Amino acid sequence: MALYRLPATPDTCQWGTFDGRLAPVLTIRSGDLVTMDCISHRAGDAPDYLMTPAIRALYDALWPRKGPGAHIVTGPIAIEEARAGDTLEVRFLAADAPLLYGSNLAAAWGVLYPQAGIPGISAREYLTLYRIHLTAGVAEPVWQADYPYPAGDPRHGGVIPANMTERKPVVPGARVPLRFHLGIAGVAPDTPDPVSTTPPGIFGGNVDNRDFGVGTRMFYPILTDQALFWAGDPHLAEGDGEVSGTAVEGHLQVTLAFVVHKNSFRIRTPVLETGSAWMVHGFHTDLNAALTMAVEEAVHFLADRWRIPMTEAYSLLSTAADFRITQAVNRVKGVHAVIRKDLFQGASHTNAAREHGMPPTDLV
Repeated sequence: MALYRLPATPDTCQWGTFDGRLAPVLTIRSGDLVTMDCISHRAGDAPDYLMTPAIRALYDALWPRKGPGAHIVTGPIAIEEARAGDTLEVRFLAADAPLLYGSNLAAAWGVLYPQAGIPGISAREYLTLYRIHLTAGVAEPVWQADYPYPAGDPRHGGVIPANMTERKPVVPGARVPLRFHLGIAGVAPDTPDPVSTTPPGIFGGNVDNRDFGVGTRMFYPILTDQALFWAGDPHLAEGDGEVSGTAVEGHLQVTLAFVVHKNSFRIRTPVLETGSAWMVHGFHTDLNAALTMAVEEAVHFLADRWRIPMTEAYSLLSTAADFRITQAVNRVKGVHAVIRKDLFQGASHTNAAREHGMPPTDLV
């Protein structure tokens, strides 16, 4: 087992695309750990709070070659043993925020933007800056300002001069629980062409599951040899749905461990494990269809892993699982099934799961 350091530089990051044709920026083996920098694509919202000279230099280098998606991603990381058809386990071991501020955007892709009837929200984009209090474990809104560039403007998503908009204090008192997590993490899509970072898919990508934080692990179906892993879109806090358009967007340095599973624990969509639950994801442009996919994949997950009939799995999902909206703002929407681990306490189920290739559930 080796520990690698992967900084965010113009040579190790891309803006807006996953491109499986790129040479890996780092090659590791199964079991290795990587400490990597993940830089927010929203730092330009408040550069006096969210940019260091190094981050500004990264923006200046990447902006001219920005792809169709919104996000800055670090990678790709190749895992030597990984082959198409295997499963990649990514353990989230540590996260640290180098700057104690984050930005939230009420965006043109937010749920209420095209609607009418709520003064001050409809057809308006605006920023909210949050201050991070690590000891208290909360984020505090500080000020709001109108976003100066309209949707479709080529400057949208770039750097806003600090004096360009009026920053108005917010009503004090709100405290948002910190949830450091990766909005984007995943393997290379099975396509020869570059893919936008905005919509999620079975490869992962912009899943935006706010539970993918320290002490959890995500499993991805590997679609191409060497897997080719990216991470980005770091979030400091987020609620299920991410309804205004973004989370509290900030920078993170994360430490991840990578394990390749061969000929076992096969999955068809990303699966997240927390200390108390399994989460199975579904994606579609239509929220109802995303729910249907999440239910179908969860039925397969229960039937395959615990050797029960699909009819029993379907009943368990209706009576004991929670289906949550992961996010509703990335064109391809997400729903995830939350399946409690304490559904299966019997020895027969536990042994069947082990025989079927499930990795141990003790999280690092």
